Amino acid sequence: MRKYDDAAVKELIRTVQSGSDAESNAAQKEVYEDNIGLVWSVVKRYMNKGTEADDLFQIGSIGLIKAIRNFDLNYDVCFSTYAVPMIAGEIRRHLRDEGPIKVSRSVKELGFKIKAYVEESERKYFKEPPI
Repeated sequence: MRKYDDAAVKELIRTVQSGSDAESNAAQKEVYEDNIGLVWSVVKRYMNKGTEADDLFQIGSIGLIKAIRNFDLNYDVCFSTYAVPMIAGEIRRHLRDEGPIKVSRSVKELGFKIKAYVEESERKYFKEPPI
């Protein structure tokens, strides 16, 4: 349950970005605790990818903290609109970089195209395409 409306969150973020160390840390803690549900909602998307949920939560928390520190108050957007892609990006980066096998982007894209072709061919001809 949200404790703060978006205007209050933005004011806390302003304090984080320009306040003294103690004041900044307290404000960051409040924003973090108020938005921790965002991290869990993103973590749920990436479960069963070979990494424990708690590890994903920690990585997502790093993304949330980066979002708090880097949020541009000059734009007229909700903090959560900015934070969710930052959290997801941090988790995706971790999964990509820490995976057991490094696969280039072009090979991944080719794999997606092949998978789409196989699925389309199976729907169209009711059998698996020849290799």
